[in-house]
Amino acid sequence: MSSGTYDVIVIGGGASGMMAAGRAAERGRRVLLIEKNKELGKKLSITGGGRCNILNAESDTRALLENYGEAAKFLHSPFAQHGMQDSWDFFLKRDLPIVVEARKRAFPEVQSAPAVTKVMRNYCTSNNVELKVKTKAQELITETGGGELRVVGVRTNQGDYYGQKIILATGGSSHAETGSTGEGLTWLSQYGHTVHEPNPNLVPLTVEEDWVKTLSGTTLSFMKITFADRDNTKATRFSRTGKILFTHFGVSGPLILNAAHQVKQLLAAGPVYASIDMYPDTEVGTLRNRVLEVFNKNKNKSLKNILKDITPAGLAEAVAAQLTPELAESKVHSVSREDRQALVDRLKAMPLTITGTMGMDWAVISDGGVDLTEVDTRTMASKKVTNLYFTGDVLNINRPSGGYSLQLCWTTGWVAGSAV
Repeated sequence: MSSGTYDVIVIGGGASGMMAAGRAAERGRRVLLIEKNKELGKKLSITGGGRCNILNAESDTRALLENYGEAAKFLHSPFAQHGMQDSWDFFLKRDLPIVVEARKRAFPEVQSAPAVTKVMRNYCTSNNVELKVKTKAQELITETGGGELRVVGVRTNQGDYYGQKIILATGGSSHAETGSTGEGLTWLSQYGHTVHEPNPNLVPLTVEEDWVKTLSGTTLSFMKITFADRDNTKATRFSRTGKILFTHFGVSGPLILNAAHQVKQLLAAGPVYASIDMYPDTEVGTLRNRVLEVFNKNKNKSLKNILKDITPAGLAEAVAAQLTPELAESKVHSVSREDRQALVDRLKAMPLTITGTMGMDWAVISDGGVDLTEVDTRTMASKKVTNLYFTGDVLNINRPSGGYSLQLCWTTGWVAGSAV
């Protein structure tokens, strides 16, 4: 079964696929958008806990690109064509105001990820993109001639569709339950592309200590965590400051997710040793005086009963569990100077052991994808296969959380849609 020839076929109805399809159709192309799910934007509709961190509002493009690591040098051209402000204006023009929160993370004012999906879906349908949902792309249809490999169509469970240009927007391998299973990367390796294996990038970490698991559901807004290998060498040691979420398996939250990529590298050599500074803005001497002041006001109480006045909210029991039972039951006036200092040291460096990550099923983002040296990032075109273009998570680009992933989708989708 065949449905004629389209100017453009986009495989994947996620964020970048909808942007690419809408942009190409806006320019007068006959566009077919193929999506395996029964609706577009399934993954987009759950992103950011349902709030959707739509972009990062860093206005300095060079500073923005620094968050993409080694890929930054490949991204100057696409971001010059469609940068942060262009994305902001795109959504504002479509009646979706944006608000900026801490660390320049931007969200739709309505705090709704489905609202973003609705805007993108309307962008496609209003420009007459033809949609084929519940349609699974099975392989690319190619032909060889004149010494080059060309893609000419897509084979699906609903039949074959032919197009002059094909945009691959199948995503990576995170949140497989939304259909993001990375099959497009398998095809590309067959066509001579260098494809880096997907790995969980932004992902929670598992820990050994039980006290962490007893805090499941507790969030600490401003903590500093330092990671190191067994030897605790300066070359491997690094720190992050931000929000930590304790879970039944370990730790998560923005701080942890953004550190996971480096932690994974340390885990290759064995367990990673970490410590949490509960008061990163307080010097040891100042904290020591603060603890002494609490001690002096509560001399006849047991130590375990005043810990709530010393520790951040929710951590008193966890700190108590680090003490010997005798010390925890001791009256404050009998606590030695050495034990008091040990308590201060614990508040500045609560130890925990990182044993691994929660893996691909828990990953917010997976890295891996087509090597950027094989992509003309001025157009997002393949350098290996004629008429083939890439967007979003198909590309091997590492980045933190904070709106950088969706910005990559908006930018690469727009550039590909403009080029085809």
